[in-house]
Amino acid sequence: MTEVQIVTFLRRALRVGRAEIVALAAMLVVTLGVATFIEVADDATEADGQAFDMAILTWLQPVPGDARGPWWLEEAAADLTSLGGISVLTLFAVIAVTFLVMQRKRLSALLLVLGLAGGVALSEGLKAVFERARPPAAYQAVETINASFPSGHALLSTVFYLTLGVMLTRAFARRRFKAFALGCGVTIALIIGMTRVYLGAHWASDVIAGWCAGAAWSMALWLVSYAVERRQAARLSGLHDEPSPR
Repeated sequence: MTEVQIVTFLRRALRVGRAEIVALAAMLVVTLGVATFIEVADDATEADGQAFDMAILTWLQPVPGDARGPWWLEEAAADLTSLGGISVLTLFAVIAVTFLVMQRKRLSALLLVLGLAGGVALSEGLKAVFERARPPAAYQAVETINASFPSGHALLSTVFYLTLGVMLTRAFARRRFKAFALGCGVTIALIIGMTRVYLGAHWASDVIAGWCAGAAWSMALWLVSYAVERRQAARLSGLHDEPSPR
């Protein structure tokens, strides 16, 4: 082999190695997410888990309805928590899917639609199974409409913003930009989840379970898209993302 061929081979091997590491990391997230969800769900029905949830809630609101911190913090939390609402997420999803279709990223667009739609079904299905009551009404600073476990806001925001963050990492070559995009998605999902507990809309375990289920679902869908992309790469047919126009 010539020097050029050796360098080309090593570069290809490095790309494949990086891709496989990412796939293994996604599998790890799915496994840990499911395992942690099961553990949290089990603890939520026991006395120790319920005591933990109540301790967190009463620390955040020593007086029911009066959250810790300055007055503007509760207002900010109420604004930020809406970023995980189904109406806001649907609006953002329509914008993102339209942009992806315009960019001929059909697979990514489908992944985002399936992620959010499947996340809604997963959230509502789990709520119907567990039928856990919300925190007492005196603690709730926002209106709630259905069962508490898991937190739909935490689950759906994790699915949407994490999936979007993973998609954006493909648009950047430098690692710091990839880390920034992914970090923003994770940070937004974490903030939304924390606001649900702060506002008394959910128990802490509801939010933790929502994060876990959302991360597992998001990474499971990414693994499916990864497998489809690898299968279609050789023949360039079927549903796939085309290179972005320059």
